[in-house]
Formats: sequence, structure tokens, C-alpha cells
Amino acid sequence: MLSENSESWLTNKIPQLQSIVAMPSLATLTPRESQHLNMDIDKKTLGYSSNRNLKSRLQWKFAQPANTEELCFEEMSQWSQSLERLLSSKYGMKIFQAFLKSEFSDENLEFWVVCEDYKKIKTSFRMSSRAKKIFKCYIQAEAPREINIDHKTREVIRTNIKVPSAVCFDDAQRIVFGLMEKDSYPRFLKSDVYRTLLDSTSEPMRM
Repeated sequence: MLSENSESWLTNKIPQLQSIVAMPSLATLTPRESQHLNMDIDKKTLGYSSNRNLKSRLQWKFAQPANTEELCFEEMSQWSQSLERLLSSKYGMKIFQAFLKSEFSDENLEFWVVCEDYKKIKTSFRMSSRAKKIFKCYIQAEAPREINIDHKTREVIRTNIKVPSAVCFDDAQRIVFGLMEKDSYPRFLKSDVYRTLLDSTSEPMRM
């Protein structure tokens, strides 16, 4: 397990990690910035496709003084055992989410987490209200964060939320978990982000 100081250190690095893996949106750039960005992409100087450049950027970020605790390599290496193991780690999930956000494909994980929180609701009134919000945000056709599920599952959920229970989203949750397990999770394990984190902690590092 990560120590308390290591947890604090990793928490502080999550925004930095996300800023590194996320490409800037052209919609948020000025014309001058967009022109420079396109020029840089053409010259392949940004480093987003280069293992060496990304590794250097991450290691430089992680080398800033923080504390004297070691970040646990064993904890991170266990994330490759299964998607369940990754999602059971608070910081593993955050890093996975940062990776998915960089690919603009984090709606499945977001839905899965929302469903886990939904199952913890105790009162029927809150459960009913939350179920309707989840359906509107993720399930219904053209939802703002629509997940990729079949029509039959969508209609079953539409019926279920009329008398909501803790399991009314379970079918959809299983579907998105399977999609992540087959697609985004293997990509994450092969990504520069995960490999660089492992490389940065494979040897004891004094922070």
C-alpha cells in the first residue's frame, strides 16, 4: 500500500499528469496559438508521440522536491493484473481517468463510478432522483455523456428506473466494464503514461 506521504505526493501530481497527457483543444486557442501549435505538430516537436520526450517530461515533473517517502512500485505494477485491480486503487483510477480524458473517452469510466456511488444510496427518494439523472446524462439517446449500450438494455433500464433499485443499472455497468476491459484498459497498460510511471518508480526514488 502507498504510505500517507506518498499518497499526498501522488495526489499533487495527478493534475500535472493530466496536463501532460491531454492535448490542448484547438477550440480554446487563439489564432496565433493555433498556428504555432500546427507548426509544432508538423515539425513533430511536441513530444506527445515520443516515448523519450514524454518520459523526460514526466520524470522532470516528478523530480520536484516533495517528501522523503518512496512511491511504491509494487502498487503500480499490480494495476496491470486486471481492470478490477486498477479500479480498486484510488490513485490508479485517477491516473486511468486522466489517460481516458486525454483520449476524450472517459464517459464509460465516469458512468461506472457514478453507478458505484449510486448503489450506496440508502433512501428511496434520493435513489429515484439520482436514477433519473443518471439515465438522462448517460443512458437515453443523445445524452450528453451517452455510453455505448444496445437498445434493449436501454429500454430495460428505462423501465427499471420507474421503481429504482440498487441494481437497475447493473446490465449497463457490465457492458461498459467489458468495453473498458477489452479496449481502453489494454491501451492504458501500453501507454507512455503508465510505462513512464513504472520506470520512474522501478528504482527507489527519494522525493
